[in-house]
Amino acid sequence: MLDTVKIENRTFVSMEQMPIKAWQSPTVDTPTGISHHPVTIQTLKNDDLFLITDTLGNISREGCPTGGIESSMGLFCNDTRFLSRLDLQIEGKSPLSFSSTADKGFVIFALCSNPPINEHIQAETIGIQREIVLKGGLFEEIELTNYNTHPIKFNLSLSFAADFLDLFEVRGVKRKQRGILLRYLPDEETKENGNGEKISSPQGIVLAYQGIDKVLMESRIQFKFRQPDEINGYTAIWNLELYAHESVKLGYCIHLFTDNRPTSNVSIPLSFSQGKAEELIEEKIWSDQICRIKSDNESFNKAIEKAMQDIHLLKQGFKGNRVLSAGVPWFATLFGRDSIIAASQTLILDPNIARDTLVVLAAYQGKVDNALREEEPGKILHEIRFGEMARCAEIPHTPYYGTVDATPLWLMLYSEYYCWTGDEETLDKLWDNATAAMNWIDRNCEETGYLRYLCTSDKGLPNQGWKDSDNCIVNREGKLAQGAITLSEVQGYIYAARIRMSSLAKKRNLPELADRWEKQAEDLKMRFNKDFWLPELNYCALALDGEGKPVDSITSNPGHCLQLGIFEPKKAMLVAKRLQSADMFTGWGIRTLSNLSVAYNPMGYHIGSVWPHDTSLIALGLRSLGLVDQSLELANGLIDMTLAQPYFRPPELFCGYEQDGFSSPVPYPIACSPQAWASGTIFQLISMMINLIPNASRNQLHIVDPTLPSSINRLSIENLQIGQTTLDLQFYRSGTRTSDTIACQVSNKKGDLRVMIEV
Repeated sequence: MLDTVKIENRTFVSMEQMPIKAWQSPTVDTPTGISHHPVTIQTLKNDDLFLITDTLGNISREGCPTGGIESSMGLFCNDTRFLSRLDLQIEGKSPLSFSSTADKGFVIFALCSNPPINEHIQAETIGIQREIVLKGGLFEEIELTNYNTHPIKFNLSLSFAADFLDLFEVRGVKRKQRGILLRYLPDEETKENGNGEKISSPQGIVLAYQGIDKVLMESRIQFKFRQPDEINGYTAIWNLELYAHESVKLGYCIHLFTDNRPTSNVSIPLSFSQGKAEELIEEKIWSDQICRIKSDNESFNKAIEKAMQDIHLLKQGFKGNRVLSAGVPWFATLFGRDSIIAASQTLILDPNIARDTLVVLAAYQGKVDNALREEEPGKILHEIRFGEMARCAEIPHTPYYGTVDATPLWLMLYSEYYCWTGDEETLDKLWDNATAAMNWIDRNCEETGYLRYLCTSDKGLPNQGWKDSDNCIVNREGKLAQGAITLSEVQGYIYAARIRMSSLAKKRNLPELADRWEKQAEDLKMRFNKDFWLPELNYCALALDGEGKPVDSITSNPGHCLQLGIFEPKKAMLVAKRLQSADMFTGWGIRTLSNLSVAYNPMGYHIGSVWPHDTSLIALGLRSLGLVDQSLELANGLIDMTLAQPYFRPPELFCGYEQDGFSSPVPYPIACSPQAWASGTIFQLISMMINLIPNASRNQLHIVDPTLPSSINRLSIENLQIGQTTLDLQFYRSGTRTSDTIACQVSNKKGDLRVMIEV
């Protein structure tokens, strides 16, 4: 007799009492060998849900090393894996894959067929069409067609499992304790086989888990069209008989529940077709409202279209607003730094993203001193999580504030958003948050005059800039910097924040505050150019260590400062020149660390790889210095890299190998894709090329020396929003091939914006 557990008048039994592991499926499981080769995956995203499968649409954990991208396969919501196995088999064998696409981002379409089964059913004579949609839950429809000239009999099985792992466990974090996997016992008793497994023909399957915090999580599977002939363990089996060229449709949906309430923010539709239609309608409504960008280069247009689609997919609900989550799979949540930078990149596309980002992050702004979470009054969060490990305080992400740059970046976006929109209401609403952020910066700059970080939480991040891996803050000898770290780019962010906030203070008739911030900025600039400069290298230090000594490695970090005005002009040009040298520029983008460094590793996360957003910010800096051709060279490298990617989707990062004219960019094994600030680089590069300088509060738009790469002759910008005005712009090449200019024409305008074009 099995001991049962009653939860809300429903009966469960602990899987620990069962003679078979929770993820195993009796009768149809086939062993797989361990492989460390990359598995091609498909990724879907819908608000707080994401799904990762192989190209068949299957999920299999076997043979996947922990922490690798393949181990992330599954259906996730709120940082919990609600489905860890989805395995379609025909007569106990895996189908043969013909084609597979997840191009739309919320639906997988896979065509496959049968392996050889017996003398009556040869290989590739049964067509299998799978379509999986993510919308508040998971829906799948499977259509099978007999292409034999005679009737056939065979069985089809679907095996399910859910380990309910926290995402941090999936990433490789070990826990001292876990909750219990549960087996739901329906009220109506059914017979058992010799292993204690229930065998029946019920309407569905329930996968369940009770966490150590007693929270009950469930994946409830309901079958559509034709019910399984048998459910053995967590495997549904259909015994099918098909006449020649006869088809049959099967289907199911998976509803996710937490304590008997829907887990996802998104309401689950009634059917597969409704979910698919709703997603298409939502995407259409959004795409009609935003800026539309198109060129005469069809490959580049595909990259633009994919980036627009991914920005839509990555929008996620927080506190009644839609903010860009950082990336799938590891960072599908609200981040400070990532969400802010991506919102800035996409101001040309949709300024509402920036507004919602500012509002949500202001709502989470630090209010008290909390060492575990590294929270301080006025500080902007780093990351928030909702899984079991966060709920049980095993990680400090409720939210976690261990970031040194999110606060000045928030202030920069606050000012930038106002330049694009002239939104006085949001400016006023968030002014107290802005002054609280400035006060946090001032308090933390009191001791040294610089903003620095030193982790105070035993569960926090040792490094708290955008390069936050453990081994990235190294000096010229490859040794790790010690003590409190003062990053170069962060001082650039503070300089820009103070200058911009000074301007806003003047607008609000606060002259004393404006003067103080402006003087602080100028003082910072003077000290920065003295303390961070490396005369023997003619370059800027990565950082200052705990003793105030320069961390003298050659990195991409100072490149972020080029557009912010903190460098003296001569030093800015020297930094720009070095970033374009062969040890830094691969042809695809800028390495995070020079390949001359003893610590260089082209496969290192922050010590030699290339990050698209990093290179894009540097291109923006080169443009601001008047280095137009050089900025276009970086833009061309990123565009070429993007066009070489699956679905024309730029990854979070890629390896720092040289572009040799023959090989493709080398993927980083566990890069997120889609990633918000990678997709956002497309729009940042376009903004950089056409050089829009909005001033919505004065009803002005300056377009200064627009340019286009040689691969593009025409570029149209439609439904561009500047303040209360929408307008269409046309950019086109004029003149000869050896001496041409880019002309700009306002083809349509609704509003009284004054457009000034300087060519």
